Amino acid sequence: MKNMRIEPGQTIGILGGGQLGRMMALSAKEMGYRVAVLEPTLDSPCGQVADYQVEGAYDDLEAAGKLAEICDVLTYEFENIDSKTATWLEQNMYLPQGSDLLEISQDRIHEKQAIKSFQVPVVRYRSVETANELQKAREALGLPAVLKTGRGGYDGKGQAVIHTNNDIPEAWNALQGKGPFVLESWVDFERELSVIVTRSTTGEMMTFPVAENVHKNGILHQTIVPARIPYEIEQQAIKVATHLAESFHLIGTLAVEMFVTDDQMVYVNELAPRPHNSGHFSINACETSQFEQHIRAICGLPLGSTKLLKPAVMVNILGEHTDSIVDELSNLPDGHLHLYGKKESRPGRKMGHITFLTNDMEQTLEEINQSPVWKEDK
Repeated sequence: MKNMRIEPGQTIGILGGGQLGRMMALSAKEMGYRVAVLEPTLDSPCGQVADYQVEGAYDDLEAAGKLAEICDVLTYEFENIDSKTATWLEQNMYLPQGSDLLEISQDRIHEKQAIKSFQVPVVRYRSVETANELQKAREALGLPAVLKTGRGGYDGKGQAVIHTNNDIPEAWNALQGKGPFVLESWVDFERELSVIVTRSTTGEMMTFPVAENVHKNGILHQTIVPARIPYEIEQQAIKVATHLAESFHLIGTLAVEMFVTDDQMVYVNELAPRPHNSGHFSINACETSQFEQHIRAICGLPLGSTKLLKPAVMVNILGEHTDSIVDELSNLPDGHLHLYGKKESRPGRKMGHITFLTNDMEQTLEEINQSPVWKEDK
């Protein structure tokens, strides 16, 4: 079934019913495809716009079998899918992305080992399973450092910053039982960047403009495009992303998150083998969005142009922002509002985003940062 061409009118299955699946589905339906989603609960953000909903856990092979009966091609919107389920799906359905990169990206230690094996720099790290190993890793790397769970964890969850030796017991106790872990050296970075790269079943590959990311409390707050970096760093970031895509034999989408240090070194931080929050700007600011590009890639269609139509700032709307965002729209620069249809709003939960196109980046950033919606964020 390798390199099958999936024609409009056929059905695309999506594992996961969150906002990434929703935006994938909307792009697929614009192109004439039908969409089915597997999700533990009905009326999920993706389920609201899908043609078919299969209710079931991600490791429920019976539910996966029902999805297989409906779909012509399968993709996923997040990487924490049980590896046994992913392998079964690969064997019983057309999953052009495969399960290898999915499995690697689920484990931070394996991910870093794989990146290093392709001669791409990563931040210094040590794997840790016991409190004694944590002490030895601390001696090897120095402080400050970040202790992270090897698996799971997102938006700042599953990690603890260790500034001094006195922080070690608290960090260990906070994450105990969630190992194995990885201890990473703290990086004094100048910029956080990401590059979204897409590679089709045909081997065609395209990258989106390099994005500059700003995080608050471990959660992506803003994405600024084009990134405010020298041309040489831009080209280096693109080279790293395309090298990794080729090395992993990527099919679909890969987000490569990077640090740029004060001495202009680029280090890969994390990978996500799917469309990514830092690529949402592409919906309004590029000729082809990351979601349409992903659908084109897994269906074997020619990839679209990723040309940036206008500089843009994407800002996340979290649970604490939902009460004020609509009321404040008239006081903000003209923007494109995207809400995800989630029923429950809570602090730190991604409820939507808004993308501002601009001819004056610094002025637009100033207006956004002074808005009551985000001004009080720490």
